[in-house]
Amino acid sequence: MSTSASHARGFHFGRQDIQVIGLGVGGLLMLVGVLGFIPGITAQYSELRFLGPESQALLFGVFQVSMLLNIVQLAVGALGLVMSRTAHGARNYLMGFGSLYILLSIYGLSVGVDSAANFLSLNTVDNWTHMVLGILMITAGWMFAQYYIDDKKARK
Repeated sequence: MSTSASHARGFHFGRQDIQVIGLGVGGLLMLVGVLGFIPGITAQYSELRFLGPESQALLFGVFQVSMLLNIVQLAVGALGLVMSRTAHGARNYLMGFGSLYILLSIYGLSVGVDSAANFLSLNTVDNWTHMVLGILMITAGWMFAQYYIDDKKARK
């Protein structure tokens, strides 16, 4: 009997819901990181710089990106895929990196878009998106960790 047998509403392949969410977030972040390197999907691609506010490339014509930001998104996404092999790892990923995205958002909002301290090339839309993403990740980590803890107690 798999750990997901009690809630077999979908195809979890023996994974806890929190693992599925962690894998989904990790996969999404990796996709965003890859798309940031593709001309056409990233508008003004010729303006893509390694770092700093001089990078004027816009993912989907909205989100300002730099090579460093794309690399960070790829790395955070890959960590999500690795950490989500276990329910405990997925919870730590969602809570930890959710907190990191909130801090990144606060940093971006406080230094400003045109500041030299804006080394990741974040615009206002990026900052608010990171804030919402961080809040959602922490919320998912907290909500589904409760289920994971309850399920773990029930199996003892």
